[in-house]
Amino acid sequence: MLRPGTPFVLSLCLFLSPLAAQEMHPATPPSPAFDQLKSLAGEWEGKAHSGAPATKVTYTVVSNGSVVMEHLLPAKESEMITMYSVEGDRIVVTHYCAMGNQPTMQTDPLKGAIGKYDFKFVRLGGAKSPDEPHMATLTLTILDNDHISQVWTFDDHGKSMTDTFTYTRVK
Repeated sequence: MLRPGTPFVLSLCLFLSPLAAQEMHPATPPSPAFDQLKSLAGEWEGKAHSGAPATKVTYTVVSNGSVVMEHLLPAKESEMITMYSVEGDRIVVTHYCAMGNQPTMQTDPLKGAIGKYDFKFVRLGGAKSPDEPHMATLTLTILDNDHISQVWTFDDHGKSMTDTFTYTRVK
């Protein structure tokens, strides 16, 4: 048998529990730069300037809007994932490379949506040694709503190789 007032307490708990969950997991702080990256959501096609075959990229906003996931599908190569997130006043990326390692890069402190984001190497996860070949820098430039470019620099035992990719949004 329920005590008097029990239904009220139960209904109050049911009403307040979503509010408590929001307090425990607050939304990502506002970041005009990160909001600009979120606008990339959708499918893109492009190519490397080195002459590599066409590449497909899909951007998806995930984890309650706190992460932008880039799913890279290069022709004739293994797929890769790059995760973009906010850390203070910077944007951080972790690239899950087909080589099996995970370089993390970050921007300098950002004050707004600038359209060009330079990510510099911070650390290398999943590597057998710190000098293992890995992606070292990324420059992502949002040219307009339907065109972006990426410049990736790959370090291999002190030698750097750079390739530029241009993408167009799939309508």
